[in-house]
Amino acid sequence: MARVPRSAALPPAAWWLWALGLAVAATRTTNPLLLALLVAVSGYVVAARRVHSAPWSRSYAAFVRLGLAVLAIRLFFAVALGSPIPGTHTLVTLPEVPLPHWAQGIRIGGRITAEALVFACYDGLRLATLLICVGAANALANPARLLKSLPGALYEAGVAVVVTLTFAPHLVADVRRLRAARRLRGRPDRGVAGLLQVGLPVLEGALERSVALAAAMDARGFGRTAEVAPAVRRTTAALTLGGLLGVCAGTYGLLTAEGGTYGLPVLLAGLAAALAGLKLGGRRSPRTRYRPDLWGVRAWVTAASGIAAAALLSLAAVRDPGALHPGVVPLTAPSLPLLPAAAVLLGLLPAFVAPVPEESS
Repeated sequence: MARVPRSAALPPAAWWLWALGLAVAATRTTNPLLLALLVAVSGYVVAARRVHSAPWSRSYAAFVRLGLAVLAIRLFFAVALGSPIPGTHTLVTLPEVPLPHWAQGIRIGGRITAEALVFACYDGLRLATLLICVGAANALANPARLLKSLPGALYEAGVAVVVTLTFAPHLVADVRRLRAARRLRGRPDRGVAGLLQVGLPVLEGALERSVALAAAMDARGFGRTAEVAPAVRRTTAALTLGGLLGVCAGTYGLLTAEGGTYGLPVLLAGLAAALAGLKLGGRRSPRTRYRPDLWGVRAWVTAASGIAAAALLSLAAVRDPGALHPGVVPLTAPSLPLLPAAAVLLGLLPAFVAPVPEESS
């Protein structure tokens, strides 16, 4: 298969929209079969379209491990602190720690039921799937190219994030190099003493690189801001703060049954106000764009596949909540609903329409 140069690769924003669409779809269901399908879809696309030689492409495995850790922690809390889910299938009864009266509703130990563990597994798997979908975006999107898509108001924060992501592989390489050097000299590289002997040189090297980078960025004009009228600054602050409050209120309304009528309008109004505030705030950081990312048909199809999966699963959650949220009382085996599964499979489109990236030499 022919490979395309990096300039023809998909814009990072397209990968993020696709991944966030899958993440939103994961929040609309607790069906473990659908969640496993979402993980499989994201993993297949990452395996097919990531740049294997790029340092950021290795982050997917870290997010998978993080998701497994979240699932294990959720199960641990269900076992140690109990669960409000009633159940009749007792697996084990742990010694229960007596608590004072002001801690009513909290239980440490006691009876562990299969229903409580299954409910905790469903809940933890949903959060783990969300993290894995975000990890897919990190593995596919070039963070340096993503910086060009940020609005001017977020440019300084974006620079800090990109610098952090760029320096992280250097820290890992320094740790490996220093540990190998200590082993060759017959010195310990584990334990507290080994950690101190390795950590201090790594910290020193990171500080030297940070100072050199700061001097280079200052010489190139990074951090310069333009003069903005006080009225514009106040309007920017009001729009941004009001927009964020509107987003929070609208999101809360969508998540509750009582706020279903006002949730979406408030959310849209908050997003519009926040975007307007970011647009005005961008006047402080005038920038020019060199070779901006172009959105072609492939980029739009990639972004639309994730958004369509989120929209279709949200619609299915309203029309058939039982299929997307299998019950645990009584304990029943989950089934795979065909239409929501087909919606999730739309997320596979980037594996076939996105260009194959060029590996760096």
